[in-house]
Amino acid sequence: MADRLSALDSSFLHLEDATTPMHVGSVLLFDVPQGGFDYESLVDLISERIAYVPRYRQRIKTVPAGLANPVWVDDTAFDLSYHVRRSALPRPGSDEQLEELVARILPRALDRSRPLWEVYLVEGLADDRFAIITKSHHSLVDGVHGVDIANVLVDGNPSGADGVLATWRPRTEPTAAELVVGALVDAVRTPSHLVDSVRGGIEDVTKTIGKVASVAGDVVSTLARFSARPAPTSPLNADVGRARRYIMVGTDLDDYRAIRSRLGQGSFAEEVTVNDVVLATVAGAFRSWLLTRGEPVYPGTTVRALVPVSVRPAETEEHSPPGAEIVACFVDLPVGEPKPSMRLHQIAFSMRQQTESGRHRAVSAEALAGVGGFAPPTMHALGARLGGMVSRRMHNVVITNVPGPQTPRYADGAQMVATYPVTPLVPGQALSIGLTSYDGGVYYGLYADRDAMPDADVLGRGLVDSLQELLDAPRARTS
Repeated sequence: MADRLSALDSSFLHLEDATTPMHVGSVLLFDVPQGGFDYESLVDLISERIAYVPRYRQRIKTVPAGLANPVWVDDTAFDLSYHVRRSALPRPGSDEQLEELVARILPRALDRSRPLWEVYLVEGLADDRFAIITKSHHSLVDGVHGVDIANVLVDGNPSGADGVLATWRPRTEPTAAELVVGALVDAVRTPSHLVDSVRGGIEDVTKTIGKVASVAGDVVSTLARFSARPAPTSPLNADVGRARRYIMVGTDLDDYRAIRSRLGQGSFAEEVTVNDVVLATVAGAFRSWLLTRGEPVYPGTTVRALVPVSVRPAETEEHSPPGAEIVACFVDLPVGEPKPSMRLHQIAFSMRQQTESGRHRAVSAEALAGVGGFAPPTMHALGARLGGMVSRRMHNVVITNVPGPQTPRYADGAQMVATYPVTPLVPGQALSIGLTSYDGGVYYGLYADRDAMPDADVLGRGLVDSLQELLDAPRARTS
């Protein structure tokens, strides 16, 4: 029997429209290896590695009369060359040109008559580099049956591909009659599903929060302790159109560690984490961005961020598998606070309250980075799924921060030098922020509505300035 989409995955299909496509992506930058890397190299690599993600050769088939959720079926006409595409930048091949290309590629809807993913090879980058851009639909990436395609493109092997034997043969698609029978059988087992489907699906996606999956097991989506008051008014909340802007910002992981070591000490009781430093950096960038826009910034001005955090139950053994749960932490970024060290400690206190509440304990960056394969793209997808499930009235922006490996990764011998996530926008929110730490760097991807945030590059520069401000800041003192 064909695998049926969950109510949650179906909801992402129902909620998708022309202005808010529900897919995630990544931008992977590589040095060209000595033997070269071309389109044929990428096709061969994906042809070998796709055996690890069979969902990427399946498409969605609807059930007649909407009697049940759609099912996954093998694409009997699967055409790898349709999904793997080629592009190039004109001279000089700058990062700004790459950002503009990403902003044009990512908003395009995926073809629902085919497997819901695409990969682009981008040649002609300056400094003898190339990029790989990936797109994967939310319904495709649940962490168990499917991980993000970028998860299997890179590994720790600098010598090249493994040469996995291709033995896949598509199964025959079920007929309409078979789909109806399958729906009726499922309805007998769980009759409420049939009633829900006939009523027209999901009215409120937050009601479908049950279980999603992570690369390490089940991820239970829960809301951490959080005041139910709505998010503050912000220019980040605006009508979203079809066009996008994308900004890449690369920073040094050692800077965050230095800030944590210096400003996280003293008379404050809470422990400051690198994630807290990241959020303080974002808060400082928002402050300068708002001031540049001429927006009113008062001492109490905040921007509420939904920050997915991987946690384990407090009673679990310290060395248990990471990623047991993903908790939606809500933190009011104190953009009205002029002192960077105070912003940092206010954020650290808020995050600690939510992740050390007695029920949960945050998973360490080292544990997350140790998850098999190159997990960050999949973890960003799961975090974005969580953001899509929670009412957008509760937050102004989603920020996903996923630690990655601190040793080089390769694609068929080409060394990856940077990785930037692309997390989707939801209706009414003009910006999403994803970041990944990898091999000594911290890489931000700012994905914004083109009209609501024509100055997204100002926010990007603000991240660099805010990080430097934290590096230069004196330690805060308690009164």
